[in-house]
Amino acid sequence: MCGIVGYVGNSQAAPILLDGLSKLEYRGYDSAGIAVYDGEKIHAQKACGRLKVLSELTHDGATMPGTAGIGHTRWATHGAPTGSNAHPHFNQDESIAVVHNGIIENYQKLKKYLEGKGFQFVSDTDTEVVAHLLDYYYKEDPMEAILRVMNRVEGSYALGIMFKSHPGVLYAVRKDSPLIVGHGGDGNLIASDVPAVLKYTRNVYFIQNEEIAVLSGESISFYNVDGEEIAKEPSTIDWDINAAEKGGYEHFMLKEMYEQPQTVRDTLSPRIKGGMVDIEELGMSDEEIRGIGRLHIIACGSAYHTGMTAKYIFEGMARIPVDVDLASEFRYRNPILAENDLVIIISQSGETADSLAALREAKSRGIKTLGIVNVVGSSIAREADKVMYTWAGPEIAVATTKAYSAQLIAEYLLAIKFAQVRGEITEQQVVSYLKDLQKLPEQIEMLLSNKGKIQHFANRYISAKDVFFVGRGIDYAISLEGSLKLKEISYIHSEAYAAGELKHGTISLIEEGTLVASVLTQEELYKKTISNIVELKSRGAFVLAVTNTGNTEIEKAADYVIYIPQTNRWFTNSLAIIPLQLFSYYVAVGKGCDVDKPRNLAKSVTVE
Repeated sequence: MCGIVGYVGNSQAAPILLDGLSKLEYRGYDSAGIAVYDGEKIHAQKACGRLKVLSELTHDGATMPGTAGIGHTRWATHGAPTGSNAHPHFNQDESIAVVHNGIIENYQKLKKYLEGKGFQFVSDTDTEVVAHLLDYYYKEDPMEAILRVMNRVEGSYALGIMFKSHPGVLYAVRKDSPLIVGHGGDGNLIASDVPAVLKYTRNVYFIQNEEIAVLSGESISFYNVDGEEIAKEPSTIDWDINAAEKGGYEHFMLKEMYEQPQTVRDTLSPRIKGGMVDIEELGMSDEEIRGIGRLHIIACGSAYHTGMTAKYIFEGMARIPVDVDLASEFRYRNPILAENDLVIIISQSGETADSLAALREAKSRGIKTLGIVNVVGSSIAREADKVMYTWAGPEIAVATTKAYSAQLIAEYLLAIKFAQVRGEITEQQVVSYLKDLQKLPEQIEMLLSNKGKIQHFANRYISAKDVFFVGRGIDYAISLEGSLKLKEISYIHSEAYAAGELKHGTISLIEEGTLVASVLTQEELYKKTISNIVELKSRGAFVLAVTNTGNTEIEKAADYVIYIPQTNRWFTNSLAIIPLQLFSYYVAVGKGCDVDKPRNLAKSVTVE
């Protein structure tokens, strides 16, 4: 949510700010703004809607000269998406400019206090409180004012700050919201995420919680919450910059779907050695693995759906009991955790606020934690006891595809490793499982090559009002993700149900012509699910079935069948999800939706 970019150096700042913000559009936003210091005054320009509106207003930054500036894309939380609520925000004499990602939880109390001191507010945002509070504490030393503000505000924040009295200097502050510093040859930058700075540098510092960065064109310094200077080592980003571009595809989402075969290979290959699973980065001994009493898988959105799949696999293959929790619910149910439990946090960005809070809750109780994340150096990667990277590369589209596939692979490998160490499967079974996993990239490529058939089918349902997804066992977990993909990018009402639950209310919603997507990849559940399909058909449903090659019996019940290649029953999600992703994509494209940046959604949800 929201994007921050800042630059100070020898080049004109505004074009760099606009370019950097364009690389953060995937995070979700409804307004944008930049502020540039020309040596005499801090000038600002804001606009509602897409970034191109701001670019047009500023002639791609040409009308805002200056070599230091901050920019922001805002996803409205406090106050409507209006020009007055857009960032940057100022103090009253416009000598301090602030951009902010996060939520100041005690802003109302602070606002009332500042109004009592004569400060006047022009927006409905929590961020404006920060600008006025900095003004209130500022006595010539920006660091002193920033430290005092940090002691007063509660909540999460990533801040980019400029002081008119200190030209050529940017200040960056972070607490529970992501922020990085890039060290470039022609200047230095701050940003919410790596893609914003890749064009200018690959040397990046990850700011830790309650740290302050002070940037000039020539230097970068870091300080802790006590104002003491600290040393930090940069990380080198080795992404191919083209990975963050569309590369000829119409949308990032389509490009990322077609990157899934390589993503699966990249997640698998380093962890298969000598025909066995080797996850050396975990640093877990066999004794530790055998000692695990229960797994708690915690995630949000699509990552939660991979956790639902993993529950069936860990329990069925490794015989470890598993709880799967939505991260936003985990802390508030006062979970019962035992000393020998392992908490697994799954997040593409590694910055998801609820997931990070759940991680910290588990650690506060002395429970071991494992993060499955995509972004190197992210908060969850740094704070978890163990980390397993998915190596999916940058994922720009809001609706995840390749990161979802990579998370599944990571969970398959963990389950195989745990099952073998605990004596639940033999080496021969491991070899067989790994052969099936290594076939997945080619099988995914084959499914992607059949996009024409799915596109033709999707065109029939562009005007659908309601779509239902049903399945049993792992197929239910697949249905959850298929349903989410459709609703988040096409805005069609869609729900997923365990097929056995249909008669407990849901079937009353079925009427003539209602589309139902039924997933049947678990052979032992074919007959039961086919019985559900027959019930749906008798009430007028049009049934799309996704099933394994060879299950020809389904053709007697379903109206339209998509076959996936044969694989082990534990791994069918990796194949069955592909046609559902394509179906959702082509429905959304047919409706003219903004596939990469769906309304009201953000890629990285960094506030609760």
